[in-house]
Amino acid sequence: MGVGSFFTSRLDEAIGWARKYSIFQYPFVTACCGMEYMSAMAGRYDIARFGAEFPRFTPRQADLLMIVGTINVKQSPVLKRVYDQMTEPKWVMAFGVCASSGGFYDNYATVQGADRVIPVDVYVPGCPPRPEQVLDGLKILQDKIQTQLHKAASTERALDMELTTKKRSFLGKLLGK
Repeated sequence: MGVGSFFTSRLDEAIGWARKYSIFQYPFVTACCGMEYMSAMAGRYDIARFGAEFPRFTPRQADLLMIVGTINVKQSPVLKRVYDQMTEPKWVMAFGVCASSGGFYDNYATVQGADRVIPVDVYVPGCPPRPEQVLDGLKILQDKIQTQLHKAASTERALDMELTTKKRSFLGKLLGK
């Protein structure tokens, strides 16, 4: 291990540790899982002890998008826009069975999982999930954040630069994919 790679790896570990304990979340609460989200934020479970204290209500100040509840087709473009407005690096947590897989809503109006709209990093199961499960999902996400390769700069591209000629589905047309 050379001197340069030694310092690079140590710097990468320090950045990972700092990002792990400074998560700013954006709660996208749409359904009954919001009550469990509130209890995870309250004093008994206190998600602040795990480094995710301050919910931000603007996506430009958040790096964790918590999708809490059911996503219907009309909300999916809004969810995509919120995700696109978040700064890099950004992570997504699907909170509850409805956000993860559509839940028991198997109909035309419900998106069958948030991963059909945006990429999801951690899935928290349950209907509704207990606060302990939420904290466990947060710890899994923190491990993922700490062990990933951290870049000093990010490259951004305009959304309209993607030119594809493939046939798009109804949801793809609605989301602009």
